[in-house]
Amino acid sequence: METKVQGARNWAFLLSAAHGNLSTDTITLASGQGTLEAGTVLGKAAANGEYITSPAAEEAGMEGAETATAILAVRTDTASGPVEALVVNGLAEVKSDLLIFDDSVDDTVKISAKREQLAAAFIKVR
Repeated sequence: METKVQGARNWAFLLSAAHGNLSTDTITLASGQGTLEAGTVLGKAAANGEYITSPAAEEAGMEGAETATAILAVRTDTASGPVEALVVNGLAEVKSDLLIFDDSVDDTVKISAKREQLAAAFIKVR
């Protein structure tokens, strides 16, 4: 019998959100990131307005994305090109242990920085 592992569930990271659509928005995810799980912390590239997993430091061509501003709400595949996706981008509380960070966010100092960036976007990490 094959063992299967369940990935992050859509919306599982969310504790609370504002009424209506005040906490969510539709954004464009940049292509070539593979499949991103719900709870992935994102930043917006200033050059093209597309979102990528928010790295710990500025990356050439993706300046601006190092500032975390949103969290992916549903699992999304970016292999076939840029794709629209639903994110939580303000007026929300989220579960810290269900957030997924870029591989470069690899220690407590960098994780704390991402939490502060999300707080500036009115997303409280609990």
